[in-house]
Order: sequence, then C-alpha cells, then structure tokens
Amino acid sequence: MSSDPTVQPVPASVEERVDAADTTLHNPKWAVVSLGSNLGNRLETLQGAIDALADTPGLRVKAVSPVYETEPWGVEPGSQPNYLNAVVLVKTTLPPSSLLERAHAIEEAFVRVRDERWGPRTIDVDIVSYQDVVSNDPLLTLPHPRAHERAFVLVPWHDVDPAAELPGRGPVEELLSHVGREGVTPRGDVELRLPE
Repeated sequence: MSSDPTVQPVPASVEERVDAADTTLHNPKWAVVSLGSNLGNRLETLQGAIDALADTPGLRVKAVSPVYETEPWGVEPGSQPNYLNAVVLVKTTLPPSSLLERAHAIEEAFVRVRDERWGPRTIDVDIVSYQDVVSNDPLLTLPHPRAHERAFVLVPWHDVDPAAELPGRGPVEELLSHVGREGVTPRGDVELRLPE
C-alpha cells in the first residue's frame, strides 16, 4: 500500500461553498439567539452550542458577540453561580418553530434541567427575534417577551449589530440606554469562535 496517496487539491471556492442558509433555499431570514450558561465549563458549553447551531442544516452562524459575565436574573443574588452570556446572529431558512425545536435539542444535548423557573442551567438557548416577526404564540412568543429589559441580551446584541432593532420595541441602542449596562461585565480574557 502506498504511503503517498493521491491528494485532491482543495477547491478555490471553499470560501464560497454552497450553504442552504445563504443561497440554495429561497428567502433566508435573520434571527438573534441568546446563549447563557452557569453550570459546568461555561465557555466550552457556549462554544458547543454555537457549533451545534452551525451544524444545523439551513442555518449559518454569521456573528458571535463578545462574552459577558452576569449575575443570575430573577433570583436572589449569590444563590447561583454567575452566567456567561453571548448573542449569536444567524441566517436561516428554518421557520421559527423549527428553530425553536433545534434550540431545545441543543439544550437537551447539554443536559439542561428545567426543574425550576430561572434555575441554574448548563445552557440556555433563547430565540430573541426572528426577522421582523411579532407573534403572541404561547409556544414561541416573538420577539422574546423579556428581551427589552435584559441587559445581558441587549449589551452583546448591540456589540454585534449596533443598528439592531427589537421588533415592536425599537432600537436596541435606545432600549439599552434605559436598561443600562450595570452587572454585565465584559470577559476580555475569553472569547468564542465563529464556526467556519
């Protein structure tokens, strides 16, 4: 057996590879996904969730925010470990319901437990907005009903898209000016990778 197998050259168009979310399916939509983790290896889990999103057919991860550390929301201070949070912008041909199913599948893959509201979790994958859709569907309210009051969503979202608007609520920059950045600490010592 030859130890020098014929190696096929890498096509020049690797960067232009066909991607269902970009070219082959009609009318892809922009969506904003918020990620949070306060159990286990938080950074590794966030990166794993981003990679899982990127592996989803019909979805392309287009931007990943810097990482922030925040105290748990909706519970007594000090009752849980702090969160690492990030926001991901995706372009997708999946309808909102399928994107939600994928978000839940990722949470299950990282063994998220839903024993208590606002309880600690290995990973939280929330759809913040989907294009300009406004919906009161109880299974998936769009945009996320509390996104406008959560600095841990607004701060990283503003980082990756300063001109962003939360459908029905207005510019993220304006919402952030009301909420403020208190308690949302930049973690410049760690970063998340944008999948290739």
